[in-house]
Amino acid sequence: MNTGVVPIEAYQAVYVSVLIVLALLVVLTFIRVIKGPRLADRVVGVNVIGTLTIMMICVLSLMLAEGYLLDVALIYAMISFLAVVVLTKIYLGVYLERTERRMKKMEQSKAE
Repeated sequence: MNTGVVPIEAYQAVYVSVLIVLALLVVLTFIRVIKGPRLADRVVGVNVIGTLTIMMICVLSLMLAEGYLLDVALIYAMISFLAVVVLTKIYLGVYLERTERRMKKMEQSKAE
């Protein structure tokens, strides 16, 4: 008679396989961050890596039955958000600086 109870080992296998897939996705995203080609791609890649890391911490929390890891995931989410905001601010500054240089070059070429 089947009672419908799943052995704990089955859950552990699922958790480990999910962690392996998430780790593979982090590596692939990191390669995308390094290759670029634009700065915006890198900022989005950093955000994706942060999100995947948060997911890995949550899966570890389930796997180890430790509730404090969810608090760690929340703190990491705040830090990841701040990192993306800072990177976006830097990206905006670089973009505005490039635009200003282009405008100055155009004005100089018109003056000549």
